[in-house]
This record gives sequence, structure tokens and C-alpha cells, in this order.
Amino acid sequence: MPDQNDFTNALSARSAYQLADVTKTAPQYGNITPRWLARFLELKPIETGIFRHNKVKDCEKLLEVLCSKQNTDDIPEDFIDYEQAPREYILTSVSTIVKIGTRVSDLYSKPYDQIKEQIRLGMESIKEKQEYLIINSDDYGLLKNIAPAQRITSRSGFPTPDDFDELISKVWKEPSFFLAHPAAIAAFGRECTRRGVPPVAVNLFGVPFLTWRGIPIVPSDKLLVDGRATPLSKGNTNILLVRSGESKQGVIGLYQAGVPGEQSKGLSVRFMGIDNKGVGFYLLSIYCSAAILTDDAIAVLENVGTGNYYDYK
Repeated sequence: MPDQNDFTNALSARSAYQLADVTKTAPQYGNITPRWLARFLELKPIETGIFRHNKVKDCEKLLEVLCSKQNTDDIPEDFIDYEQAPREYILTSVSTIVKIGTRVSDLYSKPYDQIKEQIRLGMESIKEKQEYLIINSDDYGLLKNIAPAQRITSRSGFPTPDDFDELISKVWKEPSFFLAHPAAIAAFGRECTRRGVPPVAVNLFGVPFLTWRGIPIVPSDKLLVDGRATPLSKGNTNILLVRSGESKQGVIGLYQAGVPGEQSKGLSVRFMGIDNKGVGFYLLSIYCSAAILTDDAIAVLENVGTGNYYDYK
């Protein structure tokens, strides 16, 4: 009679697994972020792929006016001149091609459609690149185009309430939001706690955001820490304060409107065909840029440290 503890002839879990029904998730992509910048930054559609940024030639100049109780004085005559060679922004194309074997999509699209999932993940990838370029592009990136007078450095090397107030003094006309790496936001929170003035949180888009002076502090890992989206224990980064919107002469994002196969603002998906090996090709493209309409629409706190901690007794 076999030993009751001998299960070598019993149905194993490995074998039973072949008949088991499995609950699955859609593909989870760890590099995807909330991309709050796209929600807080006003996006302007353009039709020709080119945006001309017209500016007043002398922004310090105001027209002379007459303030008089009598009608005997001549009214001053003048006009506001424009820059003769305004900057033009040509939209950047961010593109990729997704390849999917027709055999795979035909046989393995239950419960998740393989084509839809691959295209979804591809679109997420190029949207991540779009946000990165809006901040870091050598051509139109926000960090590269901030005026010298709008750049400040932290007095202590770490982001303090004083530094954030200094940013507000640079962007005092209806500031919209701070933009910072999560590590920088955490460092700012520690400095505020040290001073006994913890930032107030508000709910926007159903998500809590820290604020300073009522201005939301928006996280983005595209403001790199020592060149890394995922930093080590400490490092240096930048913090932005932005006024958003064309009507406010602020910062705007640009995208091409009405592209063929448009799935969202400026993003298109187009089927390119199937080759003789049965592989389908899908072209994913997004056209983007950004413009700072006036110098005082943005300011930056540069080279702020994220690795300062305190021991509380």
C-alpha cells in the first residue's frame, strides 16, 4: 500500500495549470507617467506646421499720453513698433513604427487585442518623449529658452520657501504652476516642515497636489536630477514656475491640428501595410513644440539639491 505522503503519481499543479483559466491584465508599462504638464499647459493648435512669434520691439516702452483738464494741449503722437525678424517655430516630428505579425494578431487577440495594445503602448511612449522635449529640447525646450533675468540660484543649495517666493516675484502676473521633479518636491517639503510651514494640498483632476502660496506644484520626471529621470539618493535639478496661456502672454504648447489618422492632439496613427512575411506596420507620429510668449512668463530655480535631510529629536 503506497505511503499517504507519496504524491509522485498524483496530478501535479504544473500539469493542472494547463487546464486552468487565468485572469490576465493588460500590458503594464512602468515607464508611463501621468504627464501632468500636458494638462496644466495650454496647447495651441496650428495648421501650417509653423508658428510665428511676433513681439513688440521695445517692451519697456509705453505710449505717451495726455492727462489734462483742458483741451488746449496737443495729444502726443506715437506708435508701438514690432520686431522685424520674429522667431518662427517649426514643429518637431516624433515618430516610431510598430511592427505586429498578422499571425500573432490573428491567433492571440483574446481577451486583449494585440494591435490595439501595441498601438496604445506606442502612443504612450511618444507622448512621454513629447513632454521630455517640451522641457529639454535644445531648440524650443523651456529650460533652454528662459531669459537670463528669470534665472535664480538657491541661497542654501536646497529648495526653500524663500526660493519659491523669489520665483513668484519673477512670474508675478498670474502664475499658473510650479514644475519640479518628485525628488525636488520632496526636498521642498522637508525644508517647509523644518520651518514649520508645511505646504497645503489641493485636489485637481481628482489628484492631490502640494501648493505654495496657492500655486500647485506639478511633478514631472522630465526635469532630470543630474541627468536622470530616476535619480540616486541625491543630486541637483531645476524647478520652474510657469504662467500658461496665450491670453495671458504665457507659455503655450504647440501641436499640428487635423493630421490624418489623428488619435489625440497632434498624434496620428497610420497603417503602412503588410510585407511578404505577414508583418503589419503602423506609423505613429506626433508634432510638437512650445513657445514662451513673454520673458516674464517663466522662471527657473537652478541647480537645487535634493539630498538634504534633517534629524528631529
